[in-house]
Amino acid sequence: MITRETILNELDKIESAHNVRILYAAESGSRAWGFASPDSDYDVRFIYVRPAQDYIRIDEIRDVIEWKDDGVLDINGWDLKKALGQIARGNATLFEWSASPIVYKKTDAWDRVRGVAEGYFSQKAAVYHYYGTARKTWAEHLTGETVRYKKYFYALRPLLAAQYIERFHAAPPVLFDDLLKTDMDPALRSAIALLLEKKKTTTEGESNPHIPEVRDFIRDELPRQKALCDAMPDDRNRDWTKLNRCFAEAIGFISGGRIP
Repeated sequence: MITRETILNELDKIESAHNVRILYAAESGSRAWGFASPDSDYDVRFIYVRPAQDYIRIDEIRDVIEWKDDGVLDINGWDLKKALGQIARGNATLFEWSASPIVYKKTDAWDRVRGVAEGYFSQKAAVYHYYGTARKTWAEHLTGETVRYKKYFYALRPLLAAQYIERFHAAPPVLFDDLLKTDMDPALRSAIALLLEKKKTTTEGESNPHIPEVRDFIRDELPRQKALCDAMPDDRNRDWTKLNRCFAEAIGFISGGRIP
């Protein structure tokens, strides 16, 4: 049985084995989104820092740690430097990790990182990410005679997230239920409610008949989101000054504005 203690023990092992300090660790994927299947694995993602001297080596150290993926626990993490670079580019995945409702570890240093990161959220980059995820899911999993119900969510959730950004001009909530709180066609809402009920009793590999209202929404929303994204201005924050300082503070290179 996978418990919170099991995951925390794994995080402790990572710190010891790789000589890193984990700033933040949280659940991602279906458990964080709120629609896990009975047999869903645990997708744990973490952000870590190395000792300051490791960042001034001639030979570069790999900036990801792939710790475990055994079908039940999927644990891997990114170096803070890599994570901040992606935040600067508006990578929606990093913003989702940082807003996960299931947090295993969080430090004061991460709180400072997250506060700075808020100034780098890009509506265009996020909508493009969500559109691309939904389009890929549609093409690979939703055009056949039957469907695995979990795959519906991998298109529904990103499209609803893109709609949230369109309406509120802000990062969307992580929980699927929170995305359902916005205005929605009643027929679609009823179909999603039916899908959620069916999802509770089906395994990830089980194929089922399509739910027309859900399938049609995904099909029709994809081109609309593509046109919306194409028309949006590039709103990425090009000034990395705050991110650079945040990184220097996190690795202990500067403190209180002074180089030690």
